[in-house]
Parts: sequence; structure tokens; C-alpha cells
Amino acid sequence: MATPFGEYALARFPEAARDQLRAWDAADTYLLRHLAESGTPLSGSVVVVGDRWGALATALSAHRPTQITDSFLAREATRANLARAGVEEAAIGLLTTQDAPPDRIDVLLVRVPRSLGLLEDQLHRLAPGVHEGTVVIGTGMVKEIHTSTLHLFERILGPTRTSLADKKARLIFCTPFPGIARNSNPWPYSYELPDGVGTVSGRTVINHAGVFCADRLDIGTRFLLQHLPRSRGPERIADLGCGNGVVGTAAALANPEAEVLFVDESYQAVASARATYAANVEGTRAEFRVGDGLAGIDDGSVDLVLNNPPFHSHQATTDATAWRMFTEARRALRPGGELWVIGNRHLGYHLKLRRLFGNSELMASDAKFVVLRGVKK
Repeated sequence: MATPFGEYALARFPEAARDQLRAWDAADTYLLRHLAESGTPLSGSVVVVGDRWGALATALSAHRPTQITDSFLAREATRANLARAGVEEAAIGLLTTQDAPPDRIDVLLVRVPRSLGLLEDQLHRLAPGVHEGTVVIGTGMVKEIHTSTLHLFERILGPTRTSLADKKARLIFCTPFPGIARNSNPWPYSYELPDGVGTVSGRTVINHAGVFCADRLDIGTRFLLQHLPRSRGPERIADLGCGNGVVGTAAALANPEAEVLFVDESYQAVASARATYAANVEGTRAEFRVGDGLAGIDDGSVDLVLNNPPFHSHQATTDATAWRMFTEARRALRPGGELWVIGNRHLGYHLKLRRLFGNSELMASDAKFVVLRGVKK
């Protein structure tokens, strides 16, 4: 990535030799070019929000920015990219979206997230540190920036305008107005589950901003909840890619003797899972882990893995995440352990399970979804 601040070799995390997706795009380079050409002062407190793979934090590392991210993978990519550039990790501050933001922010750089809810939540959390002289610049690809995006900046921080498009990227300029009326942060959000979803029917789900389908139960998860496998005794169950934790919570309610591991790469998701579990299950037979799937979980230590894998990485459609999840699940399962997966019919997950497990059984299906089982031999 060539920028006015230097040239950098960047990679996503985890690195994969066949991965052709770049760790930056035109929105990142447009923002960095604007900072240099406009002479934006970077000597004060610089905060970078939503930096997808650490491209912005790495390029600006000489100015000791604070990075705020919801993604474990983005955080690890940042660490690796800093090391690749010969920069000490201590040169930047690494915060998650669940951490308290800096008290004072002089330059706020926002990579617009896919989720409007996450943007809303983060702007509310950052607003107390923004002052009248704060430089606020957002960036994203044209297809990521909508009228609703601009309204959020304007409603929470102050008057907002956009730049002309450049290589299908656009900048957002916001002028903080201390006197603007600021509404309270509506996140986290909770709702009651409908009937017909097994042990969690009528239960409360709690969602932090940015979690998939934060305001309702998505139809895929609903279908999986209707076809969960039976579990008995002190089994160890992993809710892999747990989101708000409703699947793992359902498994815990169905088998009070089970130990449930909730894992996701999103800090917002794991916070949601923890809150959902606490609202519905008595006891503490649960573990909550932010990480790269089941990496770091002992081999052969899990009896059952429940998984609804994502098939998008930001704007890119890819099966790399699902493949990595299935591979890690097989490693973590004991002999005879089972991986249950829900996915859209067209994704062909049965082929991946057959390749990894040597078997794949269709447990349930409808016009859109399939629930598949792979058994570790």
C-alpha cells in the first residue's frame, strides 16, 4: 500500500497463501492522502475506529494513534502488519469496542462499518471525547455510505458533508457542534423470542450493536433452534461464531449439565452472548471467548459444535471463514463428536464436510436452509 506516509506490505489475518483479498482499499488510501494534502494536525490524540486490517493504524503509527475495533482478526492483523513494518506494537493503543474510549479526541478517523447500529453505538460512545476543534473524517466505499450514514454523524456529532468520489471511495467531513442535542445511546438492545424455537421460546435476547440481526431472530438461526441435537450429561458444547449466544443458551437450557463455550471474533458478539446467557440461565457452566474460532482450544476436548458460519468478509463473499471453522471444529472434537452446521442450500457445505469428516448427513431442510451433521471418526 503506497501512501504519503510510506509504503507498507500488509496482509489480512490469518494469512493464507491463496487469499487474493487485499488488506486495504481505495477508502483507506483516499483518507490517508487527504490527511497529508490537507495538512491535518496529527500531534494530538488521534483515534482510528473500524480500521479493518490495520492499514490506517500502521500508516499513521508515527503519530501514535489509538485503534478501536470490534474484530479480533483485525486486531491481530494490525499487530502483524505493525511488526512487518518494523513498528513496535506500543506505538499505537489497541482498544476494543467494549473498552472505554479516550477522554479527549483531537482527530477522529472512522472507517464506516457495514452495520449502522455499530456506527451509531460507537459515535455515541466517542461523542464525550469530541470537542469543538476535533477533526472528524469518515471514509468508505461509495456503496457503503448512505444518507442514513450521514444522518447518524449529523445527529450525534454535528453538521456533515461528503467529498466527491475517488476510485469509488468517498470521505465524510463532520464539524462537531458542542451545542447539538444528543440522544441517549439505544444500545444494547433486547427483545423477546417468539414461540416455536424450543427451549428459548419466550426468552430474552440481548444484543450489542453490530451483531447480526440485532433487532430480531434471523430465519436461519430460528430453523437451527428448531432442529438442535439432543445433548445429555456433562458434555462440552461449542457455539462457534456465537453471535448473540441464543444457540448456545438454548443448548444450555436443554442440558443443564453441559458446559457451553461461546466463541466469536467479534467483541460485541461475545458481550451479547454473555448477557443473553446471564439473562436466561442460572449457574456458571459457560466460557466466553473472543478469538479466531476454536484456535487455541485443546484437540479432542469438545463433544458437540454448533455453527452458523458467515459467508461474507466485509463486502467480499468468501468461504474461507467457513472452511477454517469446519477444520478447527474437526480438530477440537473428540472421536465420535459432532459438528452441526446450518447454511443456505446453495453454499454446498455438505461437500466440505465430506472432505473433512468423510461423511455428511442431512438432518433437516426447507426451501432455503439445510442442517448438516459431520461426525469425527
